[in-house]
Amino acid sequence: MFKVSPSLLTLTIFFPLFWGSLSLWLPNKWRASFFCTFAFLGSLITCILSLFLYQGFSGETGAFEWVHSRLWLRDFGIYYEVGVDGMSLWLILLTTFFVPFAILCSLSSVQKQVKSYYFLLLALETGMLGAFASLDLFLFYIFWEAMLIPMYFLIGIWGGKERIYASMKFFLYTLVGSLLMLSAIFYLGYEQVVQAGYHSMKFSDLLQLKLEGGYFFLNPQNLLFLGFALAFAIKVPLFPFHTWLPDAHVQAPTAGSVILASILLKMGGYGFLRFAFPLFPQAVMYFQPLFMGLGAFAIVYGAWIALAQTDMKKLVAYSSVSHMGYVILGLFSLNESGMMGAYYQMLNHGLTAGALFLMVGMLYERSHTREIAAFGGLARVMPWFCVFFFLVTLSAVALPGTSSFIGEFLILLGAWQTAPFWSALGASGVIFGAVYMLTFFEKVALGPDGKQKGMGDLSLREIGLLVPLVVAIFSMGFCPNFFFSKMKSSFGRTQQIFQKHF
Repeated sequence: MFKVSPSLLTLTIFFPLFWGSLSLWLPNKWRASFFCTFAFLGSLITCILSLFLYQGFSGETGAFEWVHSRLWLRDFGIYYEVGVDGMSLWLILLTTFFVPFAILCSLSSVQKQVKSYYFLLLALETGMLGAFASLDLFLFYIFWEAMLIPMYFLIGIWGGKERIYASMKFFLYTLVGSLLMLSAIFYLGYEQVVQAGYHSMKFSDLLQLKLEGGYFFLNPQNLLFLGFALAFAIKVPLFPFHTWLPDAHVQAPTAGSVILASILLKMGGYGFLRFAFPLFPQAVMYFQPLFMGLGAFAIVYGAWIALAQTDMKKLVAYSSVSHMGYVILGLFSLNESGMMGAYYQMLNHGLTAGALFLMVGMLYERSHTREIAAFGGLARVMPWFCVFFFLVTLSAVALPGTSSFIGEFLILLGAWQTAPFWSALGASGVIFGAVYMLTFFEKVALGPDGKQKGMGDLSLREIGLLVPLVVAIFSMGFCPNFFFSKMKSSFGRTQQIFQKHF
């Protein structure tokens, strides 16, 4: 087995920020294509570093590997502590895999303030990687908030006509949830001092706390869980905290939409799995029916609203609300099938939604409109585009052989074991999802000729962006055990926590 130093994880996390900072020192007079290439090279190096992490990962025991720990703030017991297990490994790889795509898709569309744009993309990558790897709750909060700032500026500066409104809405929604989570983290730190006699924000120490007392609903576990859950539900986003997402997607540049859909939305599901479930198991079981109901409702609600959209980005945005509803439904089934299916669905949604937003961006660059009614018969003028569009549509409707099928099947199987009614309601979303996606494809690719004339087919760069995504979608569909083998032990340890309380 290839051995790596724990510091390699830290290098992987902070290298994008370092590389992006270097670009700020380059002369402004250089062409935008150079800055894009420079940023792409930095993201590619980060991706290679993450592959070394994967190569040295065993995943046999479910324990954290490559833990890199240094005391940071002694008086408060705050550590810089990062590590990787089966839950974080694939999300780290998904992040380093997608950022190069986000950079390359900006080559022709971003021509102003290019140095700042690519710096913010790389800084955002550092924030996302740090959040997935953090094993100290205060450190996790720092990275959680650090992600907010670059995305706020990416939407607010390079977004559409309503970019200021969308960026402020995104900022305020996320900030409110984050402050409640911070309050809960501080309370856990206080309990750590009371119960153990020393300061610590380390996840491993806080797991030992006994959070008891209170009356009925108003007990520490329930209240602390809600503080975390609101922050994570907003990020998912879970109904009724989803309204920021369509605005952010519509106004964001293509790269912003790709990263939002592919990675940032996964922070909520990951937060539930990593922190809320192990720290507050009794509260999770108390609120299980509520969250399973909200997840099932989000599946149907998102699909119905997507069917009514006339803007391509809004349609894909509401489809994300529906697909992330599956994630919540699976997570709160609290069994191995549901939780692993939910995790797999997060990975799949990252690939599928990311590819859809890339293709919407390609059409917008050619036509400067996202209205579905403006297109039609694209199969006759953009055949290669429609081939990729069709393959990604198959994934979006969970056709067997695609990654979506594996995730949704396991989610519904796990949910059926826990709550058959919510599982049946969620299963109806498969039908509604097929309706809006196939209708979308039919109108754009096979319908009567639209108003857009003379649009060229995909360039080699655009084909190069889409081929790896389609390969990944079908690889996950045909070879799921390759992915499950690395994460099964970690999910087993989480499930053991709930088995103690059943």
